[in-house]
Amino acid sequence: MLQGCDIALGENYFDNRDRWNSMAKRVVYTGKIDEFFDYKFGDLEYKSLRFEEEKRSGDFQGNAVVNYGEASVPYTRITEHKHFTPERLSKLSSTICTREYPVKWSRGATPYYPIGDEKNNEIYRMYKEASEQESNVIFGGRLAEYKYYDMHQVVGSALQKARRELV
Repeated sequence: MLQGCDIALGENYFDNRDRWNSMAKRVVYTGKIDEFFDYKFGDLEYKSLRFEEEKRSGDFQGNAVVNYGEASVPYTRITEHKHFTPERLSKLSSTICTREYPVKWSRGATPYYPIGDEKNNEIYRMYKEASEQESNVIFGGRLAEYKYYDMHQVVGSALQKARRELV
């Protein structure tokens, strides 16, 4: 599928935007839609995260992921990675747990979750309208579509966009 494509990992699209755009009839853009348009309608807001890892002996929580919604708990999730490979559980005497802490997002931080409030939805609407004028760019994914997606939803969205392109 990618035969003949000039692929480079770890490059910033915006550092060589003209070069990348000249290489194909269509570009699939999955980054932040507000960044694509140089924030001309304002910054979209996101929730960001900070992670802390801890190695422990034995088993910590008995599950791969436990979510915490209580205001008194400072983290929102603990992931115990060894439970993703249950066939190896009996061979592991220790475990790695990762706690996720919400942090205020600012430009330059990793944008994990879009904030779908009225203010941000209005800003996104303007970017969405601008994106529809870009005939050589396909905007897809949680950042370009400014949506919280579960995996099945993002796959569905990608398939829908592919069908439109192939017709």
